[in-house]
Formats: sequence, structure tokens, C-alpha cells
Amino acid sequence: AYGKNKFTVEEYLEMEKTSDVKHEFYKGEIFAMSGAGPKHNKIFSNLFGRLHRELDGKPCQPYGSDLRIHIPENTLYTYPDISVICGDIVTSNEDEDSAMEPIVIIEILSKSTKNYDRGDKFKLYREIPALRDYILIDSERIGIEAFSLNDEMLWELREYKKLDATLIIKSIAANIELKDIYKDTKL
Repeated sequence: AYGKNKFTVEEYLEMEKTSDVKHEFYKGEIFAMSGAGPKHNKIFSNLFGRLHRELDGKPCQPYGSDLRIHIPENTLYTYPDISVICGDIVTSNEDEDSAMEPIVIIEILSKSTKNYDRGDKFKLYREIPALRDYILIDSERIGIEAFSLNDEMLWELREYKKLDATLIIKSIAANIELKDIYKDTKL
């Protein structure tokens, strides 16, 4: 977190406009987000490309980590690796550059973020009313944890650990083979 005790949302948003580094904002605190290594970037490229093809002609669109997400319910502003939004992008009155209603969020795990992404961040993401799928992609070994909200509004986990498996993202009717996600990563 940065030196000042607490920041306002306005101060954070103003800082983000000129910053070379992305930051998360949560309850007045600002945290620098870490960069990503080659495997992370390769997985991102593979998955984003596949998602884009899967969603072609559908009302949903994938967005990369330059799209900031805001969760008014808990004040979080963050940049998921991939977000999928269906229909028009809904923004808040305070900030027209932050989307508020992703239906899918995908995080590519690294050593420095995996515990946060699996724990506290997932708790914060679950407060997004539109969210139906939260997917964690391991960048150190073959492994995907896919959390889906079922009809009873309970989160169910599906784990994928083999390259011949197919990731199913029910909310957007997308099926992506792990061999395509991990292509050219040497994992």
C-alpha cells in the first residue's frame, strides 16, 4: 500500500490516469499490481484468442487486463487478466472507464498472486451480481480451477488437470481445450 493513510476514489482514479503501473483500490488503500512473465502472457494470448473466436457472433465480448472492473458493493477497483461482458458495458456515475458487470472473470495465477486470487479476491468478486464464472489458470503447471454459480446460487468447483480436458464456461456457452490454452508454454 502507498504511504498515505487513506485515499479517496477520486484521488485513485486521477492517479491511474497518469500512472505507468496499474493499481488496485480497496477501501481507501492503493496497491501496485505486479507484472506478468512469459508463460503468463502466452497463456493469456492463447486463451484470449480462443475466447474471442468462441464468442464471435454472440452478445458477449472478452476484455484484457486494461479494462478496469469496479465493484461498488465493496469499493474494489481492479484489473482482472480477462473479463467477459455481455451486452453493453455498464459503468458507474463516478467513473466511465470502469466496467461493473462482468459475467466471467479469469485470473492467470502466479506465485505472488495465487493465494490472493483464490481467497480474498474471490470473496470480493463474488459480490458482483452479474458474475457467473470465476476461472483460475495455473501458469506453473497444467491446472485450471473453474468456479461456476449454479441455479441454487451456490459456487461449484470443476478442476482440470490434463491437456486433453476441455474447459467448459457454461454462462457464455464456451468450450476451450486445455491443449489450446497451454500451447507453446512447455508445460
